[in-house]
Amino acid sequence: MKHVIISGCTRGIGAACVKKFLDAGYRVTGMGRSAKSDFESVNFNYVSGDLSSSADRQKLVESAIKKFGQIDILVNVAGVAPLERRDLLEMTEESYDRVMDINTKGTLFLTQAVAREMINNPEEKGIRGYICNISSLSAYTSSTSRGEYCISKAGVSMVTKLFADRLAEYGIPVNEVRPGIINTDMTSKVKEKYDNLIGGGLLPISRWGEPEDIADAVFALTTGALPYVTGQSLDVDGGFHMRRL
Repeated sequence: MKHVIISGCTRGIGAACVKKFLDAGYRVTGMGRSAKSDFESVNFNYVSGDLSSSADRQKLVESAIKKFGQIDILVNVAGVAPLERRDLLEMTEESYDRVMDINTKGTLFLTQAVAREMINNPEEKGIRGYICNISSLSAYTSSTSRGEYCISKAGVSMVTKLFADRLAEYGIPVNEVRPGIINTDMTSKVKEKYDNLIGGGLLPISRWGEPEDIADAVFALTTGALPYVTGQSLDVDGGFHMRRL
């Protein structure tokens, strides 16, 4: 039975990923900042922690291995938006540090820690493991009221490329999913804005994305269907990324 680590697992995209893998018969170790998780399964191991903390990342990896053994898949979901949207000229260092520490630094060093374990896995058809990062359309789309978030997700995209390059020799594909406008807690504060944009024709597929749309893409990238794909960004955004006249 394969074993997956999923960060940011308690709600939204992370929770959808946990459900997807559990329903498919995988063992899952999840981490979130809540004291406990709503998932109850013999195949689910929850670790409370902060992705920006080195000690908590180490605790996550150690708990995962102790509970379920070999780590076969890593899904980096955990991420935060600025506590307050501010114009780029008013952005604070405190906000920047918080967002970058979780979204980019946390993702980078959790990937490093898990990769060190994965390279020792036995090969199966040339593969030792899969890694998938959750980036965002904000990795390439300017939003001047949340510049720190855009910068952090652009960083995640480079983390994906760097590890795809470094781990290819070990048979560990590393890819990312770039969600579009997804119906989660993070977007709930700007629901009216995005309702109007989607209604006005912003997206070719004219609806909000759901966390399950992202989980489906993650599952496809990490369960053997695409073993010859690495360093790729998959836009799951209803067609937002297309330039249209």
